[in-house]
Amino acid sequence: MTKPLKVLFLTRYPYEGASSRYRVFQYIPHLERLGVSCKVQSFMDRRMYALSFTPGRTPAKLAATLKATLSRIWLLRGFRKYDIIYMQRELLPFGPPILERLMKAFGACLMFDYDDALFIKKPSRYSRIATWMRSPQKALKLFKLCDCVVAGNDWLRDRALEEGGTAVTVEVAEDTDRIQIRPPHSNSDDIVIGWLGSKSTVKYLRLIEPVLRRISQRYPHVRFEIVGGGEFDFPGLAVTHTEWSLDGELDALRRFSIGLMPLPLEEWSRGKSGGKARTYMAAGVPAVCAAIGYNLELIDNNETGFLCTTDTEWEEAISKLIEDPDLRQRVAVDARHVVEERFSPSKQAAALREVFDKVLASKENAR
Repeated sequence: MTKPLKVLFLTRYPYEGASSRYRVFQYIPHLERLGVSCKVQSFMDRRMYALSFTPGRTPAKLAATLKATLSRIWLLRGFRKYDIIYMQRELLPFGPPILERLMKAFGACLMFDYDDALFIKKPSRYSRIATWMRSPQKALKLFKLCDCVVAGNDWLRDRALEEGGTAVTVEVAEDTDRIQIRPPHSNSDDIVIGWLGSKSTVKYLRLIEPVLRRISQRYPHVRFEIVGGGEFDFPGLAVTHTEWSLDGELDALRRFSIGLMPLPLEEWSRGKSGGKARTYMAAGVPAVCAAIGYNLELIDNNETGFLCTTDTEWEEAISKLIEDPDLRQRVAVDARHVVEERFSPSKQAAALREVFDKVLASKENAR
């Protein structure tokens, strides 16, 4: 019989934050069924999360950060009653890992989960304070300190191993019960080229702006929609902007004919774990993505999506999909099948439960 466990999950964001939702929240009901009693605390509450995307308002952000810090420290007074302390990204978003070292010294089993290249510093678009607080070296220290690092892809796992940590890969799941496949693609479709994300990542659409302008001129009937990117401006290009919400995301995916995922072709992008592409795939929206990092493992080029490096490749892939509804439908069905077979939340939760058991057994044997 599987031993019951108590795990404290410490996330960076509330449910609305994609990385926390995908890396922790979606697994909770499945883990509970596998004998894991789960307690989740988000560093940011919903108000602080919304505030984090607002330029300026430094005093309010500082106050929210102080409140969140005190709340997290207060919770950790009872860390000993948990079998595992599971940190999604970090315990605190600033400072050295002092609390982590203290808990480890008193016997805590610490696990560190990450799905982004946190060891590469990227400036915040909204706050100089957030940029200042980010410490790439902290992630490297946590790799060594924690009992296990759970990475979103093999490239991130290997980086943790190189730093002397113990690390495994648990790929991100996609809930195909929540995300239904869109209606079949056909000749009568209104063609919508869509992008789904957040205000912090919409800037990467600039990388393919010349392509989108040529597509607009070549296919004037095609519409563009940005979901979750705010009022991102493409002067002279007609774009519909839609605020992100959980239900609104599902509605948008049903409208999309093609989904875009541009990324800069740089080292940081190798740490991305394909969330946007996988969501398109689950929804039956053919994904056109940057050919870098985990995307190369996720997508079978020209079969379950399209991988692009040059502007010419981006334009050719988008054009083929616009012109050929049968191609869109074939890619949609094949991509959906891959997601159902490979990325179910119950399957990934079971993998996570197996990691928990192995880490605890290893810790017990080391005593």
